[in-house]
Amino acid sequence: MELHELINADDPAMPIVREWISRAVRPVEILVPSSSRDNVLVQMQVTTRSPMGAVAYETGGILIDRGWLRVLGSGHPRLTRTLPGWNMNRGVGFYLVADDAVGGFFAINGGALGGDLKNLYYFASDTLRWEPLNFGYSASLEWACTGKYDVFCHALRWPGWEVDVAAVQGDRCLITWPPLWTKEGHGPSAHRANVPVEEAWGVQMDFARQLKTGGGNG
Repeated sequence: MELHELINADDPAMPIVREWISRAVRPVEILVPSSSRDNVLVQMQVTTRSPMGAVAYETGGILIDRGWLRVLGSGHPRLTRTLPGWNMNRGVGFYLVADDAVGGFFAINGGALGGDLKNLYYFASDTLRWEPLNFGYSASLEWACTGKYDVFCHALRWPGWEVDVAAVQGDRCLITWPPLWTKEGHGPSAHRANVPVEEAWGVQMDFARQLKTGGGNG
């Protein structure tokens, strides 16, 4: 479809997304959309009537809870990755839409992750597995703004994480060594390194393939 067919002026989803954000229990920052948002939307072939199309076109991305969670959009200096760009050459049968500050990745299932097509999965850095969330993209945006998300990521956080994460740009993340999927990774001697998200993705996919956890689809 052409750009004018993808922009839905009669029933746009962005007001709904903003309503969810207005009720957020943690800080949420909507980044200004990039000048390439037209191309991003055309590449995706998703209309702005859907929350994902609205986020891609109306935002450069969304940072939730001091940047712990990064929802991808059309790109921004603080979150340069775009939805179609980040998905290029990163696996078949799923579509990456968000990630967190400790190397966890959220993806829409396109068939590679299970039988529940279009539902969201989370690649957990402490298990190296794709875990089903049992809801789709739209519901995930509302969920991420609630206290339920705090419960979801509680085990991955540490005292003072707010300060550490606030210093991490949206295209980088904190990788723990020893890794979080080891017992030592949760101990007091664990070291957190600030690395590019691309590196975190590649290393964890390699580990998942080697350990045969079922997570190495990248």
